[in-house]
Amino acid sequence: MRKRYIAGLALSGALSLVAFRAPDNERYFEIAKNLDIFATLFKEVNTYYVDEITPSKVVKTGIDAMLKSLDPYTNYIPEDDIEDFRTMVSGQYGGIGAIVAKRNGKTVVQAAYEGYPAQKAGLLPGDEILTINGVNVDKKSNADISKLLKGQAQSIVKLIVTRYGQEQPAEISITRDRIQVENVPYYGMLSNDIGYFQLSGFTVDASREVRTAVTKLKEMGAKKIVFDIRDNPGGLLNEAVNISNLFVDRGLDIVSTKGKVTDWNKTYKALDQPLDTQIPIVVITSNRSASASEIVSGTLQDYDRAVLVGERTFGKGLVQATRPLSYNSQLKVTTAKYYIPSGRCIQEIDYSHRADDGTLGKVPDSLRTAFKTQAGRVVYDGGGVAPDVAVEEKPLADISRVLIQKGYLFDYATRYRSEHPTIAAARQFKISEADYQKFVQYVSGKDINYSTDMEKSLATLTKQAKAEKHYEDIKAELEGMRKKVSTNKANDLVRFKPEIKEMLEQEIVSRYYFQKGQIEATFDDDPDILMAMNVLNDQPRYQALLKPGTPESKTRPDAKKSGK
Repeated sequence: MRKRYIAGLALSGALSLVAFRAPDNERYFEIAKNLDIFATLFKEVNTYYVDEITPSKVVKTGIDAMLKSLDPYTNYIPEDDIEDFRTMVSGQYGGIGAIVAKRNGKTVVQAAYEGYPAQKAGLLPGDEILTINGVNVDKKSNADISKLLKGQAQSIVKLIVTRYGQEQPAEISITRDRIQVENVPYYGMLSNDIGYFQLSGFTVDASREVRTAVTKLKEMGAKKIVFDIRDNPGGLLNEAVNISNLFVDRGLDIVSTKGKVTDWNKTYKALDQPLDTQIPIVVITSNRSASASEIVSGTLQDYDRAVLVGERTFGKGLVQATRPLSYNSQLKVTTAKYYIPSGRCIQEIDYSHRADDGTLGKVPDSLRTAFKTQAGRVVYDGGGVAPDVAVEEKPLADISRVLIQKGYLFDYATRYRSEHPTIAAARQFKISEADYQKFVQYVSGKDINYSTDMEKSLATLTKQAKAEKHYEDIKAELEGMRKKVSTNKANDLVRFKPEIKEMLEQEIVSRYYFQKGQIEATFDDDPDILMAMNVLNDQPRYQALLKPGTPESKTRPDAKKSGK
């Protein structure tokens, strides 16, 4: 420790010497001074603090706090976490191909991906894992369990699991394999001439997967495409460029990056021959579509190449790069902002200016600048990418949220799978009224207590009335309202039956047809998909949405905001 401290002082001294030869002396002196203070402070804490401290843990806490003051995307990655970071970027790891998580103190299989080792070995969603290679997982965290399940391809992991409907625990041996997380988890036909694909990530080979999906859909008869990019958090910039390139002409600008290091500023162009620049496309976005997702959707909007349906995107217009640090650690640091073809940056939150209380503000509408698409439609910066046709996300009923959070839908689907060897195809499967009543009976003995917004408002009103000495005057009215709300709440399983049935059907379908089946089960009542199909089936409307000045284009959220 003493040697490291002296080395730290030597380093800071060297920086001081460099500082006085550099043009911005004061800045370098400030850096050297504060490094010296940090090293001295750490030495004093390590020497005199009442309890033993873990140096790496304390320093990481300091680093994390420092970087958190900048933005959420600038992160320190210690050597122990490098493998997880590589997995996130590449989408590859050695493992079994399943999602396993703690729930109510149990280690439960949430999903087993079709075609991967876990599913091939017979592991099922709902299975509870007791041991992994002889290690009891009762007290293990999710991170611990993940490390136990991962390993070199072709190595064997042995699980002891319990399963609903089976009296005794069973051993399942799974041969690990190289797991490649799919960027395109699904593609298929919505109708005779409308193809659909979902893009969930931007790891290595995402553009190749999109090319394959669109090519296959066209072979299946697709004359129009629904491109679902909802909830996609982003990823590799070059994959966003390559995916955009599939649908726009070669030579066009896709995205530009601008930051402090001007030598790193760059304009990325479409360098390859496109796959198809004519097929009608609807891109579905959500408020969780971010970063690379916004580059793709924004580029297709700026070139009037696709109609966007859904919600305004997240608004992350920042670019990160990784920089190597000592001892095999890395820094992921925000280095630039990106600008899509119209010239707009869609970054919504201003991380460079904080209020006195530390809170962050969004770019106000008054400071947002108007830009134009290639055809002349007005679009705005500073707030994500606005859809051409807005579809508001319908909030879940309180009862539905409780059924999900407490795992009752999941557990009932596990039970249903053990009692029904087969079901209809994913798109055709519907639970009967008798099945739904069995579910109602199943949850009747469960804890489904929750407070509705109305109950919370009544509690606040009661508290305020008591504080102001008016409670006795309105006590009868409040009690009457409380009883009425309670009665309505008791009927929630009936009132919200269509919503609950749909979620239950999707959960059950996933037990038989895995992720792809679960996606297909949403097609008949997903409002975004239904709107996308509606737009594609009405080609005059589709074309009008892409032209400036038409009644259809004037209904865009940004156009209404600006009064244009």
